[in-house]
Amino acid sequence: MAPSPSGRLNRIGNVYFGRGQYAEAFSCYQKALEYDRKAADTAELIATLGNLGNICGVSGQREQADTYYREVLSLQTRLGDEGGIGATLVNLGNLRADVGEWDRARAYYLEARDILDRLNDDAALAVLHSDLGLVARETGAFDDALREYERSLQLMRRIGNQPGVADVYRMMARTYATRQMWEEAASCVQTSLEIAQRLGDDLRLAGAMYVLAGVREQQGRIDDAIKLFERVVQYDRQYQLPKLQENMQRLAALHERQAVNANLSSPGTASVPDFPGSLKGDTEQA
Repeated sequence: MAPSPSGRLNRIGNVYFGRGQYAEAFSCYQKALEYDRKAADTAELIATLGNLGNICGVSGQREQADTYYREVLSLQTRLGDEGGIGATLVNLGNLRADVGEWDRARAYYLEARDILDRLNDDAALAVLHSDLGLVARETGAFDDALREYERSLQLMRRIGNQPGVADVYRMMARTYATRQMWEEAASCVQTSLEIAQRLGDDLRLAGAMYVLAGVREQQGRIDDAIKLFERVVQYDRQYQLPKLQENMQRLAALHERQAVNANLSSPGTASVPDFPGSLKGDTEQA
């Protein structure tokens, strides 16, 4: 059977979405919505509204995304679509997490978890436990965060989601970093990096390198941090990623720090006398 006009427009919109061409994707979804309103096809209407919610969410139009998701939720509730309801609750939680409303995000996630647990939806639960780990980390619940990530890892492995495993290890590294547990952070992110390399996934590789560079910087291993950031900037340029300028500035700052360290360690550099009570560390930090 030939696809409906709405289905065709949604597919084209999804292609634009995948390329990061959000204006074009939004235009396709809006045209699809016009067909859906006239045809009164609930399934296609849900798909289109969900796509509109997604596009608004990633473009920063969170209140509009919230409106679309709530209409989706109302339709799914009318149909008794528990799996759909769980997914939409996660989307609503993500919107709140994006703006740091952690209590509201957690409430949506927990409601979704109750539904997805009943459905034994391991794929959705794997992602959801990672989301709950993020909320726990950002609210200072370190042990809870690690427990959520461990549960996510178990489920990711069970369903064979290696990209997801890489993502969770990277999130665990960031969690250890919040406690300045640098060796544990490095171990987790190295695992993420190795998985990304095996998958040939450049974007995940760049993400892992970014986190590892921050860890090496905090450990004082500036040369290693520079090498990693140089690779990150290469990927930023190659894929036109939004943090290119920010990462170039951070790389420049690391080069400056490297030059200062080299000057301090050169044989001809005068040392600061270590008199009792002097703040030699403050001089070096300046």
